[in-house]
Amino acid sequence: MKPTVIVPTYNEHENIVLLVPELLALPVGLNVLVVDDNSPDSTGLIVEEMAARQPRLSVIHRPGKLGLGTAYIAGFKKALATGAERILTMDADYSHHPRYIPVMIERSQTADLVIGSRYVRGGGAMGRSLPLRLVSYSGNAFAKIVLGLRAMDCTAGFRCYRRDVLEAIDLDSIISNGYSFLIEMLYLVQRRGWTVAEVPICYMDRQLGASKISRAEVTRALYTVVRLGASRVLRR
Repeated sequence: MKPTVIVPTYNEHENIVLLVPELLALPVGLNVLVVDDNSPDSTGLIVEEMAARQPRLSVIHRPGKLGLGTAYIAGFKKALATGAERILTMDADYSHHPRYIPVMIERSQTADLVIGSRYVRGGGAMGRSLPLRLVSYSGNAFAKIVLGLRAMDCTAGFRCYRRDVLEAIDLDSIISNGYSFLIEMLYLVQRRGWTVAEVPICYMDRQLGASKISRAEVTRALYTVVRLGASRVLRR
């Protein structure tokens, strides 16, 4: 299926040196595309050195911290240009474990978008504080109610898209960034009638490095839901 996984990074040198070999060792012929936002800890340079020895690894160097959404878009465009039939996204901090990728790719045989989900039977989350669990659960519930989303885990960044899904979406028209980008992508996929499936994963809070979630990210996500909800009402 020529799958490519996109891994956005900012100061993830401790994780990326462990993650990349695990991804390349998976029995699915995975290509790995790291999108690095000029990490001060030299994550991008480390990946560049690794890529010189591994043809299935590549890196996009961006000039600064430009946001998760634009990192995904840059990765989507390169993956599509290089012929990927399945495009996956995941975090670099091991909250999304590589072992689930073969299952997600297999499930994409019958679904247009596959989500690695915390909130379906068999899924869960470990190591997260109660406040963060409440924020995640509340955000998902809010998005489902306002936007009519049917997936249980609307904010998950562990995903597998079929090529034709991304080709059908005008990526440059998406204005949300950060983690709110994930909500908007799911909304656009569902609105176009693509099928969405979820496979259970155990989400693990990061062990190395610092979290990128902030109050500003939460605020942007809420704004995105309200904005998309308003446009949904107007279209009706």
